[in-house]
Amino acid sequence: MKTKAAVLYELGLPSPYAKSEPLKIETLDLDPPGPGEVLVRIRATGLCHSDLSVINGSRPRPTPMALGHEAAGEVVEVGPGVQDLQPGDHVVCAFVPSCGQCPPCKEGRPALCEPGAAANTAGTLLSGAHRLRKNELIIHHHLGVSGFSEYAVIDRNSLVKVDPDLPFEKVAVFGCAVITGVGAVVNTACVPVGASVAIVGLGGVGLSALLGARVAGARRIVAIDINSDKLSLAEKLGATDTFDARDPDVVRRIREATGGGVEYAFETAGAVPAMNTAFAVTRRGGTTVTTGLPHPDHQFSFPQVVLTAEERTLKGSYVGSCIPSRDIPRYIELYKQGRLPVDQLLTDCLFLEDINDGFDRLDRGEASRLIVCM
Repeated sequence: MKTKAAVLYELGLPSPYAKSEPLKIETLDLDPPGPGEVLVRIRATGLCHSDLSVINGSRPRPTPMALGHEAAGEVVEVGPGVQDLQPGDHVVCAFVPSCGQCPPCKEGRPALCEPGAAANTAGTLLSGAHRLRKNELIIHHHLGVSGFSEYAVIDRNSLVKVDPDLPFEKVAVFGCAVITGVGAVVNTACVPVGASVAIVGLGGVGLSALLGARVAGARRIVAIDINSDKLSLAEKLGATDTFDARDPDVVRRIREATGGGVEYAFETAGAVPAMNTAFAVTRRGGTTVTTGLPHPDHQFSFPQVVLTAEERTLKGSYVGSCIPSRDIPRYIELYKQGRLPVDQLLTDCLFLEDINDGFDRLDRGEASRLIVCM
């Protein structure tokens, strides 16, 4: 069948992207689903910094590639062996397919699935197959999803069935921003009731972490960003304190305001300066968690002695240390109860043809979550 999709042919084209047009809207050939795969009509896909990192070359991936990974849609057809989904089911995509057999999967850590990571790096589905072509040219898959497309063939292990009564543009963000941000708080850090928390970077993941801190019962939530509109939104979502990251005295002010720093700090911007701030505002005995994906050449350093002398903990969190089939339905239920108001993160809905302009807005920090609605 044919599908219209946003395809990246070259990494590192300069911004503004509305002018350089790194993403080309193409009509591609899409093969039918193979064993264990599902054909999904994509209805909504979020613009995420993980997509932007591929566009600007910070996260190298093989090209040409059909981008997009934070997606929701409707099952059209199931391949051989898929018995628990049927046409008409609504699904959210998880961007790390889990094989269920490798050591991390058996340990209950599917975000670290080894075959899934290899497939994502190679730009294939979990099976190693490609299902997208333009004439005879193979088009790579982005994180097993390629959600900036009308239709996608996706591995069954990358899909979570969800309630059909929720709008696609709202449930799409549960596939990345929400599970990454909320999961970093409740799964990776295990923030206890009454703790103090700081969040550096207030994009979709950072604001989701803020909401996760509220759900966890944090007594104090410090929000840090360079964008005043995002700081205002953070305050509306429950931040007890907001600070401008551009203030050269911001670390001292936060440590003074919190009596020596916070117990848990989260870096969600994917930038070394943000990581420096998160580590610096963490108190003695505290934990610093990073969800960001900076350029692989960028280095973060600190005096090693503080890990011992101050009993500090430094942790990475990928996909919020989540089990998507367990956590996405849980977080959606919290949203339905009004306890996780992720719809307030949504900035705007775009047409697929406006996607390059959308990434300019994301790159300028003007949006928490933009959604391409099909």
